[in-house]
Amino acid sequence: MNRTMTLRSDSQPWYRERWPWLLMAGPAIVIVAGIVTLWLAVVSNDGLVTDDYYKQGLAVNQRLQRDHKAGGLGLHADIMRSGDKVRLLLGADGQVNLPPAITLKLAHPTRSGLDQAVQMVAEGQGFYSGKLTGELAGRWLVSLEDPAGEWRLHGEWLADTGEPLRLDAKAAN
Repeated sequence: MNRTMTLRSDSQPWYRERWPWLLMAGPAIVIVAGIVTLWLAVVSNDGLVTDDYYKQGLAVNQRLQRDHKAGGLGLHADIMRSGDKVRLLLGADGQVNLPPAITLKLAHPTRSGLDQAVQMVAEGQGFYSGKLTGELAGRWLVSLEDPAGEWRLHGEWLADTGEPLRLDAKAAN
């Protein structure tokens, strides 16, 4: 028996073969995905993380005191929107001196760049009006504060529904 081995004469260099490139594609894709993820982590703004978390933690008690003060005064407000105008009716269970201006803060839960602070000016008999600086769509966190910072009403508002928002200090406590 004569067995002879013959070499193929059509052999190519490794870089011209398909299989090495196919085997290297998986790790190469993972490396590129890791670089893109690292770039996104460095470039993007993480708006939910704050540097002064200790100060914000101390401010929680102050906000709770303001909420309790609003409850003690029996404050309630109805906020209505028409286009870029906002009106509110502020009332109380007893006699309360209403300020000439109130700040209405609208905070988007996930996009802080859309937050607005609207200066509401008194029109008389508990009515206030102001003008929005941007469009309201979706869910918003609403805070109504007096200029002296003594009391605060807050709640959540689905601005797309067209329904007025009722803020009641007693319901919040």
